[in-house]
Amino acid sequence: MAMLASLKLTQAKKPAQIPPVQVRRNKLVKRLHEQIELARAEQGGSTYSPKRYKTVTDEEGNRRTIEIAKRIKPWWFVGVEGRLCLNVRYGAKMLELAKGKTAVEIATQQDLVPTLELIKAAVEAGELDQQMNAASNTLRSGFKR
Repeated sequence: MAMLASLKLTQAKKPAQIPPVQVRRNKLVKRLHEQIELARAEQGGSTYSPKRYKTVTDEEGNRRTIEIAKRIKPWWFVGVEGRLCLNVRYGAKMLELAKGKTAVEIATQQDLVPTLELIKAAVEAGELDQQMNAASNTLRSGFKR
């Protein structure tokens, strides 16, 4: 019992549902993590392709799960003036980071990972909640009849 006494015990209950704003943050943070790993691999001269699982049915009707590489497209590109630019995407939509601005200009390829990590920290702090909500509402409005 002496070991348990060293821990901070509390009365806590797991929430039945995660708030929608937190679900959106988690989704964007996961995608930003993939972009960070992709940028690190590109800088190191290797490739990054996370695995995903897919269930397939063969000719006899047997179902089995196979592991395939997930395709990740980079969010950065070389702009018109030859500068490196980065878009932040929520699903298929580009997030508007400021009024009329959808891209971040980056000085060098080495600044790409720190910039992505800064954006990830901003998402975790809730700075892009309004933009994610707008993108989500736009997507949702397409399903109404």
